[in-house]
Amino acid sequence: MKKVYANATEALDGLLHDGMFISAGGFGLCGIPELLIDAIVDSGVKELTIASNNCGIDGFGLGKLLDTKQIRKMLSSYVGENAEFMRQYLSGELELEFNPQGTLAERMRAGGSGIPGFYTKTGVGTRIAEGKEVKVFDGEEFILERGIVADLSIVKAWKADDTGNLVFRKTARNFNPPAAMSGKVCVAEVEEIVPRGSLDPDHIHLPGIYVHRLIQGQHEKRIEKVTTRKREEV
Repeated sequence: MKKVYANATEALDGLLHDGMFISAGGFGLCGIPELLIDAIVDSGVKELTIASNNCGIDGFGLGKLLDTKQIRKMLSSYVGENAEFMRQYLSGELELEFNPQGTLAERMRAGGSGIPGFYTKTGVGTRIAEGKEVKVFDGEEFILERGIVADLSIVKAWKADDTGNLVFRKTARNFNPPAAMSGKVCVAEVEEIVPRGSLDPDHIHLPGIYVHRLIQGQHEKRIEKVTTRKREEV
């Protein structure tokens, strides 16, 4: 089975359609599949539902899909760094389903593991619990959360071999493994594709069975928020 493609457009060929559900890895601008996002922007598909911790920033990452009004609904944990995200949500242009971060990650992982739902204490007694089944275990209330199974997952890794085994670098691991698992089809972009057998099996973070298509590319590595201190006078 061919997994390595020349570029993001080729890797997404035949997978995109209006109204689809996409699960995207990344946290802020750390470990985001920026090349695949650009290809989705260029494709023009619309009415997308996207599950991702956040929606990039204004003008970069998933934020580009907000600028082009291609997203109908977001399943997210955080919106604070994206003014357009907040504007569209508050104006009613964008539907938003808030998820606690751990719940969102577990919903992705559960969906990828064939688990249709799970009970969690997170969100009990809050608006998160509205409309959800409540069950009592050992005298405490828990709410039912459904596993996420997306039409497509897009993720960013550091290294891969041609079978799709992935290695993530440091905090770029974040939501990428569970997001990859949750897609019926997973497309990954990486910084380097190495020869088969060169990855230490103990260092592989996501086995290639979850990855269907793969590209290698150059990435911008933009810093989301730069904080510096004033230079001290000597």
